[in-house]
Amino acid sequence: MTAPNTKHAGNIDHHARDRAIMVERHLAARGVEDARVLAAMGKVPREAFVSGPLTEFAYEDSALPIEAGQTISQPYIVARMIELAEIEPGDRVLEVGAGSGYAAAVMSRIASKVYAIERHEELATQARARLERQGYDNIEIISGDGTKGLQGEAPFDAIIVSAGGPRVPEPLKRQLAIGGRLVIPVGRDVHQTLLLVRRVSEDNFEEEDHGGVTFVPLIGEEGWVEPGQAKKTAIDAQSSGFAEGLLIPAQRAKAIRTRVSRLIAEAAEPFGDLDELATLAERFAQSRVVLLGEATHGTAEFYNARAAITERLITHHGFNIVAVEADWPDVAVYDAYVRGLPRPNVPKSTFTRFPTWMWRNGEVAGFLNRLKLINEKIGDPDRKAGFYGLDVYSLGASMEAVLLYLDKVDPKAAQIARERYGCLAPWRADPVRYGRMALSRGYALCETPVAETLLDLLRKRLDYLIKDGEAFFAAEQNARIVAAAEEYYRVMYYGDAVSWNLRDQHMFDTLERLLVHRGPNAKAVVWAHNSHIGDAEFTEMGQVRGEHNIGQLARARFGEDAALIGFGTDRGTVAAASDWDGPMEIKRVRPARDDSYEGRSREANIPAFFLETGPGQKEDVRAELAEPLLERAIGVIYRPETELLSHYFQAELSRQFDAWIWFSETAAVAAKPAAHAEGPDDTYPFGL
Repeated sequence: MTAPNTKHAGNIDHHARDRAIMVERHLAARGVEDARVLAAMGKVPREAFVSGPLTEFAYEDSALPIEAGQTISQPYIVARMIELAEIEPGDRVLEVGAGSGYAAAVMSRIASKVYAIERHEELATQARARLERQGYDNIEIISGDGTKGLQGEAPFDAIIVSAGGPRVPEPLKRQLAIGGRLVIPVGRDVHQTLLLVRRVSEDNFEEEDHGGVTFVPLIGEEGWVEPGQAKKTAIDAQSSGFAEGLLIPAQRAKAIRTRVSRLIAEAAEPFGDLDELATLAERFAQSRVVLLGEATHGTAEFYNARAAITERLITHHGFNIVAVEADWPDVAVYDAYVRGLPRPNVPKSTFTRFPTWMWRNGEVAGFLNRLKLINEKIGDPDRKAGFYGLDVYSLGASMEAVLLYLDKVDPKAAQIARERYGCLAPWRADPVRYGRMALSRGYALCETPVAETLLDLLRKRLDYLIKDGEAFFAAEQNARIVAAAEEYYRVMYYGDAVSWNLRDQHMFDTLERLLVHRGPNAKAVVWAHNSHIGDAEFTEMGQVRGEHNIGQLARARFGEDAALIGFGTDRGTVAAASDWDGPMEIKRVRPARDDSYEGRSREANIPAFFLETGPGQKEDVRAELAEPLLERAIGVIYRPETELLSHYFQAELSRQFDAWIWFSETAAVAAKPAAHAEGPDDTYPFGL
C-alpha cells in the first residue's frame, strides 16, 4: 500500500479541519475507538467522493445521495462498520456495494488489499476514476453481483456489505478466512439489524447483533429481487406492503403517513383568521415565557401570526417584553418608537447589515405601529411592552453605544474603555477576521480588555443607576454583547456546536436579564426561528450535534411556565438569499417531503390549524407525534436544489414543541431586495 499521490498534494487542504472535527465530534465522541479507523477517516477526503453541489455537506454526519439512486453512508456508520470488521494491516478485504468508493478508500489506508464490488456499472466506473485521481493503488473495483462474493480472490480476512439483505448470503460466509469477520445489515426497510458474523472454524460461525441501521436494499442472487422484475410479486406487494424478495418501502411509508395525518386532522383545531388563532393560543397565557417560532426567516404568515398572538398576550394578559432574534442596538431604535422614548444615537440607520429583510419589512412595521398604539393606551411606563434584541452580532454598534453612554456619565471611564476597545477596532467592520487571527496566533488578544470594560460597568452599577437606570441597562447589555461577540467570533472556527451554544446561551441570558429588569411580574414573548425555540434535546441538533438552544434552556429554567410554539408550512414563496451576504430573492418553496412533519400536516388537508402537542394533548396523540421524522428549517439562505441536506433535520414534534401552528401555503414578507444605504432612516424608524 502506498500513500495517495494526488495532483493537488502541494496545495492547502481546505477540508483538513473539517475532517478533524468530523473525527472528534461524529466518530470518537460517539464511541469509535480504533485508532487506525480514526486515522484513516481523518485522511481520506470525503469531498472527493460526492458530486460538486454536495461538497459543502461532505463532513456532516449524514448519508448523501450519489448517482443511480444510491447513497454514500454517513461517516459514523462507515467508521463503525470498519471498526467492527477489525481490519488490520496486511488484511485482504472485500466490500459489497462500493458506491462512490469512499469506504473502500478508508479501508485501503489500513488493509493491504481491498476488493469492492458494485452492481451499477455507472457507479463502478466513477469510483475507479475517483480512486485513480486520488492515487489509491491497492483497491480494485469490480462490476457485478456482490451477493455472490468474489470466489477467485477468497478467502478474505474481512467482508463489509454496504446494503441491507434479507439474510446473510451463504457465499459470503464461505469466503471468509478462519477467524474472518463479516459485517452486514439484515432486514427490510427501516427494520434492519447490523450483524457481525465471525467464522470460528470450517463450519461454525458466531453472530453478534449491533443494533438498528437503515441501508439501501442489497440486490442480487443472494439478496432482494430487483424491483419490477416479478409482476406477480409487485401485485402482491400492493396489498401487503411487502412481499418476499421485494422491498417497497413507499407502500409502508404511505400507510404510516396516512395514520399520522389522520390523527393530526382529528386533533388539529382549524382557524379562519388570525383573531381565531390568537384565541386558540391564549391557553398558554398563564406562562411566564411564550416562545413563538418560525420555519423560515422570510414568511409573512409567520410574522403576522406571531404579531396577532403577541398583541393578545400584551393587551389581555400583561406581557410586557417582546424579545426577538435580532441585534440589541438596532432593536433599541424600534423599542424607543413603540414606548415613546428618545431615539438612540446608535445606530444611525437600523438593520443595514445582511439580512436586512428580517426586520425591515412591512409585517414588522405594521406590528410596531399597532404596538405603539397599544402602549399609548396602557400609559403606565412600567406596563408598556418593550421590544428588545437578543442576538450577539452587533460588535461595532454595541462598542459605540457603550462609549457614547460613558462619555455622558463618566468621561474618565470612557477614555479607558476606548483604549480597551481599541484592541477590537481593526476588526469591528469584519469581526470574522478577528476570529481567524485569534485562531492563527493561538490566543485571545482582546478577551481581557473587553471583559474588564464590562466589569468596570458592573462595579459602578449603583452610581450609574442613580443617573438613569434604563440607559445603564442598555449600556450594560451592549457591554455584554461586546464580550460575547469577542468570544463568539473567536470560537466559531472550533465547530458549529461551540459557537451555536454560545450564541443561544447569550440570547437566553439576555431574556433572563430582561425579566429581572422589567420587574417581578414581567412576562415575555420571544420571536425566533423554530431551531432556537423548539427544545433541541428532542432534535438532531441536540442528539447528534451536541447543540442546545433557547427553548431547551427555557424549559430547564421555567418548566411548565415556558410554552414553546413552532410553525410550519408546505409551499409558497419566501424571502431568502442563495448565499451569505447575497441579495434577497423571492424564492419558491418546494412542497414538503412526504417523510416530514410538514408532509404529514399537509395530508391532514386543513389549510390552517393549531395543534396542541404538549401536556394538554391526549397521551396517545403525543406518543404518535413523538416519532422521529424530518422537519424543515429555512433560514436567511434557501437552497432548494439541496433542500434535504440543507434544510431538513430529524425531530420529535410533540417533545420539541408544546404546540404546532400550520399554514398550507405562505408568501414572502414585504421587503426591499436591496440593502439599505448607511445614514439616517428616511422614514423613521423603518426606512421602508
